Amino acid sequence: MSLVADFLTRVARAVTAYAGDETLIQGAVSAAANVMVADGEVASEEFETALTGVLASPILEKGYDALMVEEALYEAIGRARTRAGRADNLRRISAMAGRPGDQRESVFLLAADVADHDGIAEIEHAALTEIAAALIVDRDRLLDAVAAKPTR
Repeated sequence: MSLVADFLTRVARAVTAYAGDETLIQGAVSAAANVMVADGEVASEEFETALTGVLASPILEKGYDALMVEEALYEAIGRARTRAGRADNLRRISAMAGRPGDQRESVFLLAADVADHDGIAEIEHAALTEIAAALIVDRDRLLDAVAAKPTR
């Protein structure tokens, strides 16, 4: 029975990918935007990191082209410029709470990558804490895991 359930889950994910996963894209761009705007300025490097990170998602790359992702990211950045908009972005991020752990962690790590251009500032750490809480992921574990250098 679990083979059938596994197969149906895979089919559902494939259909969602090709149809466009609005919850995932909104969660991803909203997380990136809240971190980008946290320090008061949006650097072009942060924007490019966010765009590249969202498009790297195998689910999103099938359902969205670069222009659609850019538009969603600009809208999320516009929202993030106000307190009400940041709260709206957090609601969009929270909508992912029931998603598989790998999707939630990927969205968090995307936000962390956006924050970490010149090191993660304290205000960006605060934004990452809010994002981690909304996604129900372990912020410190994820940040420590990616900061660790692989050994050979």
